[in-house]
Amino acid sequence: ELGQTLERMAQTLRDQLPASRSGERGWVPPGTHPDPRPPDEADVVVVGGGVVGWSVAYWLKVLEGRRRHGMKVLVVERDPTYSRASTVLSAGGIRQQFSLRENIQMSRFSASFLRDINEHLGVPNEPPIDIQFQPSGYLFLASPQNAAALEATVQLQRDEGAQVTLLSPTQLKTKFPWINTEDVAVASYGLEDEGWFDPWTLLNAFRRKAISLGVQSCSGEVRGFVTSTNHMMPPGPSSARIKYVHVYMPDSLEYQPVACAIVVNAAGAWAGKLLEADGLPRGLCRPSLPIQPRKRYVFTWHCPNGPGLSCPFLVDTSGAYFRRDGFAGNYLGGMSPPEEEEPDPSDLSVDHDYFQEQIWPRLARRVPAFESLRVRGSWAGYYDYNTFDQNGVLGPHPRLENLFLAAGFSGHGLQHAPATGRAMAELLIKGRYETLDLRRLGWDRLVDGEPLEEHAVV
Repeated sequence: ELGQTLERMAQTLRDQLPASRSGERGWVPPGTHPDPRPPDEADVVVVGGGVVGWSVAYWLKVLEGRRRHGMKVLVVERDPTYSRASTVLSAGGIRQQFSLRENIQMSRFSASFLRDINEHLGVPNEPPIDIQFQPSGYLFLASPQNAAALEATVQLQRDEGAQVTLLSPTQLKTKFPWINTEDVAVASYGLEDEGWFDPWTLLNAFRRKAISLGVQSCSGEVRGFVTSTNHMMPPGPSSARIKYVHVYMPDSLEYQPVACAIVVNAAGAWAGKLLEADGLPRGLCRPSLPIQPRKRYVFTWHCPNGPGLSCPFLVDTSGAYFRRDGFAGNYLGGMSPPEEEEPDPSDLSVDHDYFQEQIWPRLARRVPAFESLRVRGSWAGYYDYNTFDQNGVLGPHPRLENLFLAAGFSGHGLQHAPATGRAMAELLIKGRYETLDLRRLGWDRLVDGEPLEEHAVV
């Protein structure tokens, strides 16, 4: 009798699940296509389900307005576990201390967005979003050779409204007694809207909100395209449109063609490779997109006598960086290697000798207490590294008329994701940038061979 009662209760619960009365499938989370295959068509296909891709999808739904028939937006992510995603493997920093005006503006927009994140990304009847923001600021140290450049950069940041102060070695030592100021001529310190936060929480918040607004997602990899030139005889036209994307199912040679009006390349470190996919006319994809994966290590360590709660996100004159990681003497940090020593990006293995031989000596020289640190862990992630000028490439492709780019941020994609998504959505829906003028980050500079250098890449 008890068994019969439990079975009736179980059946009642099954009957109440949304999908249980329409077939044998179980419940499907909102926004997830009930079939493992993607839909046959979408207005916009966003390739890449990292924080930039989901931000684009979210802003498209926000800005579409009260249209009778909503825009069909599909986000395609090849790694649904996000175990190799740049977003969740980053150090989670946000700063206004950049050398390029557009990057400063994007950071300021994103900081404002994050302050009011629950107004933007909150979902009714779900817990409020807490990105665990730590407002401890960034601290850049400059050697005598680089002091003038840092001072000029700070003036630009101030002109854009950023609250940044310059510290002399004496002032630096007074504020942070644990720092060895040898070889430091000047330092810049962010007074507000700088620090770090939890990357996964932001990614999940964008994803959850976008799905609640009607965005669909699927697991798969875009490896092929059909364009308007595929059946034309040479000589080929000077431009083309993408008609279909081929989404390959996970661990399978099977693919689903998805008809689309617009494609957004937000594939991060693999954005360059995407433009080498089958079906794209090679002559129209020149110059190639100079974005490639660059592997970066993050190490964690414990040092009970290290900097306390006032510890900022410190970027040393040597390029090494660190920040506090929670409380109780825990820290994380790393350092980008010189160009000629870039590690093999084919996997995410960690070279532990790199910390022992390259990073630790620099850290211990700057913070003597770190001489006794104890390494606790490590991981590796990818920068979507723009080898041309270390800046994002945003906007329309010059020859593939309905392909738009949002990649190549070289380590600052996470903090600029809210601004990037807004800008891309404005471009797609309104035909122009409105909130921020990001035209200089477009493809033209690649065609013209005129880099737009960012000197504050960490």
